[in-house]
Amino acid sequence: MAEDNDVIEGLNGLSHECKPSEEISNGHSNHKPVMNGMIISHNAKDHSTGSAPLRSLPISALKENGVLQSLAAGGEQAEVEEENSELEKAREEWEALENIQPALTEDSSPTSLISFNEALQYFQTTDLGDLLKNIQPTIRRTGLAAITHFLFGPPRLHRELLEERDLVFAIAQCPVDNSQSVHMRVLQTIYKRLTGSRLDCPRYGTHWENIGFQGTDPATDLRGTGFLGLMHTLYFVMDPETLPLARDIYRLSQHPTQNFPFSVMSINMTRIALQVLREEALSKECNRRQQVVGVLNEFFVATYLHLYQLWKSQQKTIADSGFVIKEVELFAKKNPKQMLRRLEVFLKERRAGGIPRGTSPDPQTQQSSPNLVERGKAKGKEMHFTGVCDLPPDMEGEARLI
Repeated sequence: MAEDNDVIEGLNGLSHECKPSEEISNGHSNHKPVMNGMIISHNAKDHSTGSAPLRSLPISALKENGVLQSLAAGGEQAEVEEENSELEKAREEWEALENIQPALTEDSSPTSLISFNEALQYFQTTDLGDLLKNIQPTIRRTGLAAITHFLFGPPRLHRELLEERDLVFAIAQCPVDNSQSVHMRVLQTIYKRLTGSRLDCPRYGTHWENIGFQGTDPATDLRGTGFLGLMHTLYFVMDPETLPLARDIYRLSQHPTQNFPFSVMSINMTRIALQVLREEALSKECNRRQQVVGVLNEFFVATYLHLYQLWKSQQKTIADSGFVIKEVELFAKKNPKQMLRRLEVFLKERRAGGIPRGTSPDPQTQQSSPNLVERGKAKGKEMHFTGVCDLPPDMEGEARLI
């Protein structure tokens, strides 16, 4: 069936074919669900000129000039390919449509939400031996740096916590497996909790861009954090104390001018948390609580909270992302205890009925999780992670959006 196509001027000043399947206004894509909340078609309108300011563009449009790819590649500028022609764009759009699975029928039962602890237990009982062989849980130091770290650096992690720490780095090397129901339930849960949908979404499709992934497959964004990046987001949206904050950040990520890719940014907060753990800056707190996973989870949330407050109060835009991430990373490495304390105060104020630092209350906390006190009492054997991808030591001090 033939359709009329509109030609619009792209971000790079090139002409692009815009199929009548996408409508963009006010810096956002207006998606029109057809069945079960699935996004399968849009209407096109001219939305940008070669001189349009970057800050007013939607996340989906950022891919056309390499900004989002640069963030997802860890701050490395993506190469602009000359083959990005009108024909290639049309082909990619059709391929994306072909990847969309059929909508669920009324008789189909949506998968149940999965809690963080249930997903964690899956990794605890999975053989991760091959992944554990490749992890680098601490920074390798030599010469004077090693002596200085030994004499003046943070304390070593207690021996009984080493297995739990290694599990975290193993999960950071574990890719998404479509054949594992737990993996699929984690993806579905993240999508449902952020969007409020009650129905399952297709494994592939542009709907993943709505929650801040780069494209039709979230698995392609997990470089540097592996499945741990999804586990941290799962923790964020399934804990009743942190879910309101997660939704506040998600709303800000869709702001007309302050928008940013929520999930890609979340993965970067996981990367920072992993690096701080690798540098042993969290060892003292882990030793005090006798756990690693719980401390790392809260440090991830504290890091995202810090970025959120900077982004909102200073009215940052996607063009500022590299600088903001660098600032957050440096502060997190130097002040891990202060980061955790700020999160504790923030959540305490919220429990008391306040609205800390420009956030809004959100009563939608469907499933309960252990509170912060209970998590603090959890033993290392009860909370283990398993492999995503190990971060090379040369990334120390660098800020990248994965």
